[in-house]
Amino acid sequence: MLLRKGEERISALRYHVDLKNYEFHSMNNMDTCTDDLTGFGFLREVKSLGINYGQLGDNLLPPEKVLQLLRAYKITKTRIYDTNPKILTAFANSGVELIVTVENQRLAALGGSDPQPAAQWVETQIRPFFPATNITGIDVGNEVITDGDTSLMGYLVPAMVNVRRALASLGFDRNIKVSSPHSLAVLGNSYPPSGGYFKPELAGMMQQFLKFLAETESPFWINAYPFFAYKDSPNKIPLDYVLFNPGAAGTVDPATNLRYDNMMYAQVDAVLVAMYRLGFNAVEVRVSETGWPSKGDPNEVGASPENARIFNGNLMRRQRMNQGTPLRPGLRLEVYVFALFNENQKPGPTSERNYGLFLPDGTLAYDVGLSSESAVPSSPSTPSAATISLTSSAPKAEHMEYQSFVHTSILFFLGCHVILTM
Repeated sequence: MLLRKGEERISALRYHVDLKNYEFHSMNNMDTCTDDLTGFGFLREVKSLGINYGQLGDNLLPPEKVLQLLRAYKITKTRIYDTNPKILTAFANSGVELIVTVENQRLAALGGSDPQPAAQWVETQIRPFFPATNITGIDVGNEVITDGDTSLMGYLVPAMVNVRRALASLGFDRNIKVSSPHSLAVLGNSYPPSGGYFKPELAGMMQQFLKFLAETESPFWINAYPFFAYKDSPNKIPLDYVLFNPGAAGTVDPATNLRYDNMMYAQVDAVLVAMYRLGFNAVEVRVSETGWPSKGDPNEVGASPENARIFNGNLMRRQRMNQGTPLRPGLRLEVYVFALFNENQKPGPTSERNYGLFLPDGTLAYDVGLSSESAVPSSPSTPSAATISLTSSAPKAEHMEYQSFVHTSILFFLGCHVILTM
């Protein structure tokens, strides 16, 4: 999560509608179509909920202790915002899946016409550790398009191409996927989901980016924070809707008649629709960051231990259920929670330093129901009532089957005359 949140808040505001007073117009003739569409569902391989391991703190556990913490809570996927060699060394032979990051300031060097800097970066930052350290992805930058430094945008895709070419030269490209996370600020509209589209000024850039993802079978990562939307409009957006609470009234997309009982799934489907508008219907969308702060400034409405407990607890339960979004119900949505620790050196509002599930000493920041003991929770609305394991399992389907499912789904919508317009 980048420290600058202005543009993401603007995007969140575009999502705002008065959900308590919103009048939905159901499309009765679509009932059969959407019912049939859900029948295409299937589950791909599922391993665990991921977690973002930020390091902006002067009192955090050393990497070796962090690995012990992850193992104790059966967390098998994590993401870091650099290629810290201490972490890469500590995580060797652990089996923990690790996504590493090329820092934004390196993009100009790696995204030039000379591929050698990218090759050198892979040689020094990846090769000494892989495959002992289970590096599964490289994020080339983080929220580059909305970072505020517009000069970096032109380097993003070339840097991704150069990094992947360097991986391929070593035979690493089959195991390590190259992508780059974006904030919701890349969208010009996100509500309703069927009206999602990328900002017109980014269309050309996103076309190149999505082409790379499609050709390399890499995911589209999105940083999605319902907290921002609620904080800015607490009187218009029901708290239950953003906290994943069961029984939330939710909304119905008037174009598809699909019901959304939580905001994050709607945000993800808006991204799916935006990609479809550009002609890409087989790229998987995953959530690289989402979370809820346990503390905030007086104007950060909703930031509290109780809301953080409920949000993360309900999210974990949905992950255990292998849920997909309404547009892709059979494809479990992969999510990385932000964050592992409260980080005391992050600038910005108080909330920035209080997203952690854990305190710097490794104790839980609040009772989210996590335990090293595996248990299936019984009450989604009360995360502390039962322990939660972050691991899950489900049948595996081949990538081509997934692509076929997505393609069939899109065609099915078109057959039912759900033609999305700007």
